[in-house]
Amino acid sequence: MQTRKIPVTVVTGFLGSGKTTLMRHILSHANGLRIAVIVNEFGELGIDGEILKGCGIGCDDEASSGERNLYELANGCLCCTVQEEFYPVMEQLVERRGQIDHVLIETSGLALPKPLVQAFNWPSIKNAFTVDAVVTVVDGPAAASGQFASNPQAVDAQRRADPNLDHESPLHELFEDQLASADLVILNKTDLIDEAQQARVEALIRGEIPAEVKIVPARMAQLDLHALLGLQSASEDTIHLRHDHHGSADDEGHIDHHHDDFDSVVVQADVQSREQIIAALQALVEGNTIYRVKGFAALPGAPMRLVVQGVGRRFDSYFDRRWESSEAASRFVLIGEDLDQPALQTAFTAALGQA
Repeated sequence: MQTRKIPVTVVTGFLGSGKTTLMRHILSHANGLRIAVIVNEFGELGIDGEILKGCGIGCDDEASSGERNLYELANGCLCCTVQEEFYPVMEQLVERRGQIDHVLIETSGLALPKPLVQAFNWPSIKNAFTVDAVVTVVDGPAAASGQFASNPQAVDAQRRADPNLDHESPLHELFEDQLASADLVILNKTDLIDEAQQARVEALIRGEIPAEVKIVPARMAQLDLHALLGLQSASEDTIHLRHDHHGSADDEGHIDHHHDDFDSVVVQADVQSREQIIAALQALVEGNTIYRVKGFAALPGAPMRLVVQGVGRRFDSYFDRRWESSEAASRFVLIGEDLDQPALQTAFTAALGQA
């Protein structure tokens, strides 16, 4: 009979902070560690799960027993659907305890970590798992630009001129709640900010986390796995002491937390080049309140799938794997506020010169 508790790492952070990149990094350097992965997304398409499946290191393979290693929960935010979405998966993993060394959970960028961590105190889960650490990923340039400021009207002219950021958005509360639950904070994309900006962001973060929580700077979420796994925080034992804005989960795992202010829509079209698709998506971002763009592009003559991701006006792209014959189509998820899908599709088509 196995009595060892399986460690769980919860990766959280706002939309586009670099959570999936961190997950890919961990899986790529697992060195034989048997890892089960749970991915939760806000949106209609499971883009992050698809990216992890295309990592080329067995994420899409079934375990030797025929059980899968990647579980996608795309029907809601885990912090709101702990009982309905999360608990059944954990029950499956309890049955597979002998085949798993570690569990990675990537939350939605709009999720609150606290109710998820509290769920690890449920008897059937607590006896089998422990939260090794909550790792909160912070987008350095976004934090430096004032995106998470508690008083958006007071930030500099650059922010006031940025059409992507809603001055009345409560993003600062979500940012603070994600930090409050952290056992480790990764300040990501430090190559895109200068030393003075990094110092200001670190000071902002330090004001929201316990003194013992480390802030680790990173570029592209590339870190030594010894700094990420094996922290033995047992976060479920102390999470009730962490301050949060939105309250805690009730006895049935429900929490009064709504995403009504955020929309997720999908646009699609045929594209001709990497430059064309990024320019068209940037045009959408400039004219709408879009926080996050992610999706895949099928380029003419290119057998590989192009992953395109954007945070505000910043975009990056890379080829990850070959298209399957039945799936080659360009599609993109837009996450933001007050998004009108028909209008965005029309604008997207026009920006591609296909009107």
